[in-house]
Amino acid sequence: MKIFCKKLKEGSFTVEEKKYSLEWMLEKTHLGWIVSGRVKGKPGRLEVVRFDIPKRLLINNWQSWGPCKPVDKDFRLSGIKDLVKENVETLNIFSPVPDLLEGNILSDYFIAWDEGLLGFLSSEIAHPFFVTEGAEMVGYLDFFEVTFEDWVPLEKLLILEGSPVELLLEIYADSVKKENGPEIPVWNPVGWCSWYQYFGDLKWSDVVRNLELAREFPFEVFQIDDAYEKDIGDWLETKEGFPGLDHMAKSIKERGYRAGIWLAPFSISETSSVFREHRDWLVKENGVPKVAYKNWGERIYALDLTDEDVLSWLTDLFRNLKKAGFDYFKIDFLFAGAIPGVRKKSVTPIQAYREGMRVIRKALGSSFILGCGAPLLPSVGYVDGMRIGEDTAPFWNFDMPDIGFPNAYHALRNALTRFFMHRKFWLNDPDCLILRHEDVNLTLDMRKMYAYVSGALDNMLIESDDLSKVDSEGKNILLESINMRGGKSKVRGVLDGERFIIETEGSNVGNLKIFANLSRNVWEVEGYEVPAASSLIFKDERRKLTKRTEQRANGRLFHYYREGDEG
Repeated sequence: MKIFCKKLKEGSFTVEEKKYSLEWMLEKTHLGWIVSGRVKGKPGRLEVVRFDIPKRLLINNWQSWGPCKPVDKDFRLSGIKDLVKENVETLNIFSPVPDLLEGNILSDYFIAWDEGLLGFLSSEIAHPFFVTEGAEMVGYLDFFEVTFEDWVPLEKLLILEGSPVELLLEIYADSVKKENGPEIPVWNPVGWCSWYQYFGDLKWSDVVRNLELAREFPFEVFQIDDAYEKDIGDWLETKEGFPGLDHMAKSIKERGYRAGIWLAPFSISETSSVFREHRDWLVKENGVPKVAYKNWGERIYALDLTDEDVLSWLTDLFRNLKKAGFDYFKIDFLFAGAIPGVRKKSVTPIQAYREGMRVIRKALGSSFILGCGAPLLPSVGYVDGMRIGEDTAPFWNFDMPDIGFPNAYHALRNALTRFFMHRKFWLNDPDCLILRHEDVNLTLDMRKMYAYVSGALDNMLIESDDLSKVDSEGKNILLESINMRGGKSKVRGVLDGERFIIETEGSNVGNLKIFANLSRNVWEVEGYEVPAASSLIFKDERRKLTKRTEQRANGRLFHYYREGDEG
């Protein structure tokens, strides 16, 4: 292994190149090695580390929809350009360094194997990634051709040796937490989201009907997803058939839930009023607004998050949404804020993205922020929860591509392979449970495995169904999953990628173990006897109370709270 072209050796070093100056240091710690330093000038794509490719690796995509999965050393990405040949802008979804996608192994932020891990601890200025070059793996920091007049810090690199790989991932997560200092919320939401039943066809009558039915469920959050807005970018105007935002939030809050709303704050459609009136607000290429991606049958552009007018607009947007009564925000397609392009200020896309996230966090204060479609490492400290996998869907197919094709199988796999991020980076959101028994290609065992694994991992639990289609069995699956939360979990099988063991200590029902084989749709729980629905108990950690749920003869659920643990 070589660091900046030198063999591993403690000490401080200086490099003078034509375009940049570099000062770096290698320190031995009780955990391994730490590489740190600073750079000025125009470092471009700066090589940090080079080593032989291990036989089997855990690789990670840069954003929350992308895969975190094991591959063999001869694996190479292929078919990417064919997949997007009619929509080349889609490459922005896959990577901020799209020129390296085809024919390589590409892993963002960290890479791990049976006896080692290399992981960058932050992404504040540069984009860190690893890519194959012949028989070697090379770790880079990409500064996107920005010139720095003054010294800027390098993203620190942690080098670990040992096994098992899951332990190394936990050590890496602890180091990321220490480096970035995120405040992890105590409250771990249970809620409902409209998307995976209604998608863009949601009507206000659907919202009202499910609000009434939600009384039979232990939800704390009720979140309206994509479909209410007039256009992508025109978030404060609702489309025909929906009431105003104030009325929407009030209807939810009157029934005792935190009101949740979805938006893609860095995205602007070509038909929106923002696009018509403020094309100067957009990231550009060759002097014209750059298409960030295509969706909703339209070209979508990205806000320039270095523009002070844009940042003021974002501040007003979120303050108005909060003033309307919303207190839970699912912010989506966030990668758009970090696409390469020309901005008003000469900063890296990562710096621009983080400035946008900082403004949103400041505007929302203590409101809950759920990130989605987001660059992972640059988001640490700005979100409370994070979707950590591909969209789920009412079917299970492991032969589909890893990104761009919603699939419960891939969503659950990512919840397991990114287990170490939970309560270290943020709260993990494995995406919505699908518990309805109609209009789905998921067996009962698939629905149970998805829900129970999510519960045992202590993840956020959000359901997305027409609640009239969730029978008593579906309700009990949700309650059982809630009961499995509250503990600390260890996962084994990350480098297998199919057969996992989840061991949870201190859950609300004690210790338990789940064996889950994703490809064979086989699972088994040890150490947990499902209690009667009338006595299900779980802790509402936000209030530091114990919550007890009782189901009456008429099917209604009643929730009771008391201080301390249930005795």
